[in-house]
Amino acid sequence: MPIHTPRVLGVLAAATLAVSVAACGSKAAPPAAGGKLGAVDVAGCKITVGLDTAVEPTVSIDSSPDCATPTKVLSVADVVKGSGPEAKAGDSVVVKYYGEAWTTKSPFDSSWTDGAKDQEFTVAPLGTAQVITGWNEGLIGAQAGSRRLLVIPPDQGYGANGAGQAIGPNETLIFVVDVVSIGPYTPPPSSPAPSSPSTPSASPSS
Repeated sequence: MPIHTPRVLGVLAAATLAVSVAACGSKAAPPAAGGKLGAVDVAGCKITVGLDTAVEPTVSIDSSPDCATPTKVLSVADVVKGSGPEAKAGDSVVVKYYGEAWTTKSPFDSSWTDGAKDQEFTVAPLGTAQVITGWNEGLIGAQAGSRRLLVIPPDQGYGANGAGQAIGPNETLIFVVDVVSIGPYTPPPSSPAPSSPSTPSASPSS
């Protein structure tokens, strides 16, 4: 499947975007005062993402006509650069994440706030892990310490069925994924095969 690498427009002070974040209609919390946002051009639509990896990311989709129709191609951009080896197929990738629906501009899942606070999630083995296709393909090449924006079209997300009430049919998904660590995948040990019962003697002793 093709992957689009959007253009990262730069870093913007949160104070200059306080009004525009509210105007875009995103229901994510506004950035903290003094925080910074990274702006990404996704097929002509500007998406801004909070850059402070110590806190849950904020996401805002611009209200311009260019954002009326989401991209049909998986789009991947690092708003915070990482370091070290790049994740490859078969690796184990530990992440934190925030997910938002394009249509509703509402969060539907976040490892920062759902369940145990600041919990981490392991994607393994990358490429064939039990996650949506957009994650298996979109996390290839990521580095530890990076904050990666994934814009995932329906055919690489939950498709025509959607997922529950928060993700409707044919919904485009926005994920901001913080890569905590990358390492080799170790398959769980397989259970030993049950031993065969001993064969009884052919005939009782006389």
